[in-house]
Amino acid sequence: MGADCLRMKFLLPLLAVGLALPAHLTAAPDRPNILFIMADDQAPWALHASGYAQAHTPNMDRLASEGARFTNAFTPTPVCSPARASLMTSRYGSELGITDWLNPKADKDLGLSNEVMTWPRLLQQAGYDTALFGKWHLGDLDSQHPTQRGYSTFMGFRGGGNSPKNPILEKDGVTAKHEGFIVDIVADEAIGWLKAHDAAKPFAVSVHFREPHASYLPVPDEDWDQVKHLDNPEIPNPDYPGLDVGRTKKMTREYLASVAAIDRNLGHLLDTLEALQLRKNTLVIYTSDHGYNMGHHGIWHKGNGHWLLKKEALPPATANIPSGQRPNMFDTSVHIPLIMRWPGVIASGTVNAHTVSHLDWLPTFAGLSGAAVPSGAVVRGRDLTPLLRGAVGDWDDDFYAEYSTKHQSKTHMRMYRTPEWKLIRDFNNEGRDELYHLAVDPEETTNLIAETSPEVARVVADLDGRILAQMEALGDPVLPLAKKILNH
Repeated sequence: MGADCLRMKFLLPLLAVGLALPAHLTAAPDRPNILFIMADDQAPWALHASGYAQAHTPNMDRLASEGARFTNAFTPTPVCSPARASLMTSRYGSELGITDWLNPKADKDLGLSNEVMTWPRLLQQAGYDTALFGKWHLGDLDSQHPTQRGYSTFMGFRGGGNSPKNPILEKDGVTAKHEGFIVDIVADEAIGWLKAHDAAKPFAVSVHFREPHASYLPVPDEDWDQVKHLDNPEIPNPDYPGLDVGRTKKMTREYLASVAAIDRNLGHLLDTLEALQLRKNTLVIYTSDHGYNMGHHGIWHKGNGHWLLKKEALPPATANIPSGQRPNMFDTSVHIPLIMRWPGVIASGTVNAHTVSHLDWLPTFAGLSGAAVPSGAVVRGRDLTPLLRGAVGDWDDDFYAEYSTKHQSKTHMRMYRTPEWKLIRDFNNEGRDELYHLAVDPEETTNLIAETSPEVARVVADLDGRILAQMEALGDPVLPLAKKILNH
């Protein structure tokens, strides 16, 4: 394949695709309702259906048995705000000026611009009732409010964190303390909205749980009862040099309790659809904003990871990275859980291994709703409908991701992943580049970047070219630095 053809192969998903999306409204009965449920910090391993027996997730498992579980779903950036921005807009955080989580002290005026297209706004314009319950984290200002970005109804919190019990929440424009567990409050508010909704109008409801974000506890007793027997929970890397095993096991049990609290409320939401006879024509999606580590690679947290090591085993600090930090783009951070159910369309019990991402929600929802995408609009993702209907055709399973940390650490990480190889470059820190041969090392245990074999040299040169091509297509401000470092 010639260089120009190769370049186009990887740039095509990044081109403006307005003309490829439907510009008309389909008949109302053909347009499904959408219930989009998103956890905060849930890893795909924290799911019984994925093979982790200690996870108490009967309702997530039920959803998977009635629909499809996607085993290669990813986030474009493994931290809250840019991940959420990408799933709303089908754009990368570097394009939106949101490259790290929005810190209320350092980023008090930063948020998702009103100039950017969002799928809630598209569906709202197409006649859908839209509502968001739970976390926003895309701007605290009134001008950045969810109701200014396409949601007709909002009940939840604008920032990134909240208390698991007796939280401060906004409802009907009034912010006040609410008694109870936030996981139950958010679900109950969404259920109340569904019960009151006019059945003659399609809806798109987002339920963004705070869980299982730290602090994991407290949770209701019925959820703690599901995990309290795990005195010695299984952890992924008990022999990792210097790992604080005791702390890892304690946090694992608490994390799984928080996951159980979501699962119970997911069951309430699914039961509500049944009771309201909405199951058949409702596409239910369960996912997370990004993945999570709990002892994996010796760390916990997500892309802005923290070492989970004993103090004497911590690596020394560098100019841009404190000793306790481990910024990363491991699969455990960029990989997300994804389950979808749509009766009569998605075959029950499907396990789909094709690569999908948060970038795909806008084109998918636009296609399903018949929403008019403006001609020439930039859409980075793909319509997932062919995957849902089982008519895949030619599907590119490569994936590009980015993360420029700026709070706890300062990095410019860029990643290109194929089903066989994965290259991570940190253009802000020499010596932090990583290469993994995923086909033989899916756990990413052996960094091959320093190897000098002809095969490794060929792979690195190829993936470097793909990273630079993606950065150029995105107008990434880090591109000049990247070209200088790679001598391009």
